[in-house]
Amino acid sequence: MLNLRTCAAKLRPLTASQTVKTISQHRPAAPRTFQQLRCYSAPVAAEPFLSGTSSNYVEEMYYAWLENPKSSWDIFFRNANAGAAPGTAYQSPPPLTTSLSILSQTQSLVQAQPNVDKLVEDHLAVQSLIRAYQVRGHHIAKLDPLGISCVNFDDAPVTVSPNVDLAVFKERLRVLTVGGFYGLDESDLDKVFHLPTTTFIGGNESALPLREIIRRLEMAYCQHIGVEFMFINDLEQCQWIRQKFETPGIMQFTNEEKRTLLARLVRSTRFEEFLHRKWSSEKRFGLEGCEVLIPALKTIIDKSSEKGVDYVIMGMPHRGRLNVLANVIRKELEQIFCQFDSKLEAADEGSGDVKYHLGMYHRRINRVTDRNITLSLVANPSHLEAADPVVQGKTKAEQFYCGDTEGKKVMSILLHGDAAFAGQGIVYETFHLSDLPSYTTHGTVHVVVNNQIGFTTDPRMARSSPYPTDVARVVNAPIFHVNADDPEAVVYVCNVAAEWRSTFHKDVVVDLVCYRRNGHNEMDEPMFTQPLMYKQIRKQKPVLQKYAELLISQGVVNQPEYEEEIAKYDKICEEAHARSKDEKILHIKHWLDSPWPGFFTLDGQPRSMTCPSTGLNEEDLTHIGQVASSVPVEDFTIHGGLSRILKTRGEMVKNRTVDWALAEYMAFGSLLKEGIHIRLSGQDVERGTFSHRHHVLHDQNVDKRTCIPMNHLWPNQAPYTVCNSSLSEYGVLGFELGFAMASPNALVLWEAQFGDFHNTAQCIIDQFICPGQAKWVRQNGIVLLLPHGMEGMGPEHSSARPERFLQMCNDDPDVFPKLDDFDVRQLYECNWIVVNCSTPANFFHVLRRQILLPFRKPLIIFTPKSLLRHPEARSSFDDMLPGTHFLRVIPDSGPAAQNPEQVKRVLFCTGKVYYDLTRERKARQMEADVAITRVEQLSPFPFDLLQREAQKYPAAELVWCQEEHKNQGYYDYVKPRLRTTINRGKPVWYAGREPAAAPATGNKKTHLTELQRLLDTAFNLDAFKDLA
Repeated sequence: MLNLRTCAAKLRPLTASQTVKTISQHRPAAPRTFQQLRCYSAPVAAEPFLSGTSSNYVEEMYYAWLENPKSSWDIFFRNANAGAAPGTAYQSPPPLTTSLSILSQTQSLVQAQPNVDKLVEDHLAVQSLIRAYQVRGHHIAKLDPLGISCVNFDDAPVTVSPNVDLAVFKERLRVLTVGGFYGLDESDLDKVFHLPTTTFIGGNESALPLREIIRRLEMAYCQHIGVEFMFINDLEQCQWIRQKFETPGIMQFTNEEKRTLLARLVRSTRFEEFLHRKWSSEKRFGLEGCEVLIPALKTIIDKSSEKGVDYVIMGMPHRGRLNVLANVIRKELEQIFCQFDSKLEAADEGSGDVKYHLGMYHRRINRVTDRNITLSLVANPSHLEAADPVVQGKTKAEQFYCGDTEGKKVMSILLHGDAAFAGQGIVYETFHLSDLPSYTTHGTVHVVVNNQIGFTTDPRMARSSPYPTDVARVVNAPIFHVNADDPEAVVYVCNVAAEWRSTFHKDVVVDLVCYRRNGHNEMDEPMFTQPLMYKQIRKQKPVLQKYAELLISQGVVNQPEYEEEIAKYDKICEEAHARSKDEKILHIKHWLDSPWPGFFTLDGQPRSMTCPSTGLNEEDLTHIGQVASSVPVEDFTIHGGLSRILKTRGEMVKNRTVDWALAEYMAFGSLLKEGIHIRLSGQDVERGTFSHRHHVLHDQNVDKRTCIPMNHLWPNQAPYTVCNSSLSEYGVLGFELGFAMASPNALVLWEAQFGDFHNTAQCIIDQFICPGQAKWVRQNGIVLLLPHGMEGMGPEHSSARPERFLQMCNDDPDVFPKLDDFDVRQLYECNWIVVNCSTPANFFHVLRRQILLPFRKPLIIFTPKSLLRHPEARSSFDDMLPGTHFLRVIPDSGPAAQNPEQVKRVLFCTGKVYYDLTRERKARQMEADVAITRVEQLSPFPFDLLQREAQKYPAAELVWCQEEHKNQGYYDYVKPRLRTTINRGKPVWYAGREPAAAPATGNKKTHLTELQRLLDTAFNLDAFKDLA
């Protein structure tokens, strides 16, 4: 059919000078209708109903006529197809004699209309009315259980009768429509209208009176459920949602389902009441006001289990966490109650965390589906929404390890507060990972506990959008708002949400509009800031009482049965409380959210305290180097510049040397052979910010054709994943942290584009990576690659802020460790490992050591930039062969080391500055006077090796030399530890840049002047005489 929408707009009186251009077909498979009319400029009026606003409906009627030529439009379309002139295609139908069907009523109405324009316009008005409900019905749904969200407290609230009379009709149209009532009035309420195919309110009926249409739309969109979905740009998905909410009578529950819902509400409510009775003055961030959250979550899990999911990973804030642990995850109640006993000491090392931050992992039978289900609730800090990307990363990892490429077995559920969901940018970052190939989890169910307040802040002060959930619209996620005081509506919506995720593998949001019965915590007084709201809350019946009264009135349960259910759960709580008093200590490890079966002993200890050699046989080194310098697929054209890079790599392999990129390649390739999955993520990591890596090759002649040579190294090797991330640090680092949580047998790396940019992910570093094991007994082996170096590139492209990482290290600067094994034992006792390698070989070893250690610690690597191509930054195969290992300290090996007693100064340094120092020392011919010792591992600090170095040069001054400013870099960390190392027998002098607010200058000349001043101080043997 020729595009009716456009054609209708064109068929109007035109001047002789005007022409009508040929109109393209939007639906080419259909036959043309106005074949003879499309190029005419007719001075007569065409059918008036073929206006731009009417053409949608006419086009829909045309396709209905194609399927059923007996439609009332038959004569019009046959005439139009035959070439009738504009304005003449319509003919009045013959009188209809007998038929009481709805279709005959509609046709009789057509006959009775003196003007067909009115018929078409009224049908279009009805279609627009239906669409208005679908688009904006949620705005007038009864979502607020307090009834205050749209009420002016200074005036009496306006109530609207539930009957669909003219007043309601006009009120609804006023709210739902723009520009009037579409021409409908009171006389149209009992007229019968044909229903468009974009609605399911008719059920088995194809036409309904307007009064019934409005009533059904009211039931579908304006009761206790508000549906936002018309922004979704997929017709099938929109139709699916319409069917779920518009079909008459679709929201029905059996008596058994109602009793189950009541029992779950009893558990949720009585758990909070039990805690309040026993520990009324303790903070627990209870769920009062949104007790329906527990049946909501259990419904999502039940339905997902029915659809085949066997692993659910959850993240949530503090509100209601203990209730979720008890009644969803099914943590032993006595273990929860122990957390309230202030007299119990922790049995595990570390600081622990407050009870409403703890996580949990549990495998149990789902009683509804009788299937095994594994539930994991990820531990989180108080930083709201920070756990969102962590949960997604862990979910992605679990899907990866079980081969779940479509998210049918493993899924995530994220809980949010309304203020945080709207206010925290990490929510947006996480949403934008949801459909990226290397980050998608194939749909997440988001549940917002919308208690209409953020601590003391009203919604109108907390966001600029109508709803806290509007951020979800950016990824076309449907949003289901629901009144939390209607448990059946909540359960139905949660069933639909789980089905949506299972069907379309996309995110979905459930907005539980509720209230907070107490203050922000149980000790807080909310009347200070929300007096009128809390006056209403004080009068509000709890949802359990409301629902129990409803079911009793319906005869589903009786009062004794309801009271028996309450008594049964109260008894369970009392018995668990009695058992909790027998506990003598707290076990943090009982709250582990990501266990690694088989990796540790049964009591959670490493199986050994040794680390094998990280060296590799030459045959493997050569093979990996050859693959790294070739294209392992045929008919693949690479860029000419890349050909030169690969040729250079090949020459290095022949010469048995490696640069930084090749050392990384060999570390990765060797681990892949050993079955270790490697995942490298970050901005531009496939090529490398500095064009050094090139782990993904691009065919120059075929769009989107790529090759990853690393995946062509060995038969049956582990897969290598390298993926450019979105331009997000916070979200992506959190995601990779979560990915690394899932298994110890993977090397997961995140690389910052420049080390300077890691600070936008500071929350993940400060709250998860640094203290994660201390708080939650959860080890993690994530690796951070942070490009760092003062090279005159300005304050935002120079510093990875090493001082911040070192400041958070947990070793004592004033205590020399009493250890027999510094190589491994010291690593086990630290909170993370911080290194700054100066050679490719050491970089190779530290990456391999990360996996070969019998435990996992985060690894922070300050990686170079200029050293990537520095001719002296090369290593020999000999430094990487079996028997070699990571060097925590690299001593001087030149003339100074041959005659240590004659050495006048020892320069301790780390990283790139070593090459500046050696060049300057050679230029000044001071190789015998000045020794240069490189500290490769900064934390844990190599006390033992540096003590040996200091003792080797008895007459030498000790100087710490760095290219960073004095108040930055390593000096404040190193100085007290060096003094402890040498028993404070000598001062430790400083050679480096002066203190500064910015990390680096943006002026090249100033940069070089500062560098020369640094070198002058380092090699001026009289520089510190006046200070001694």
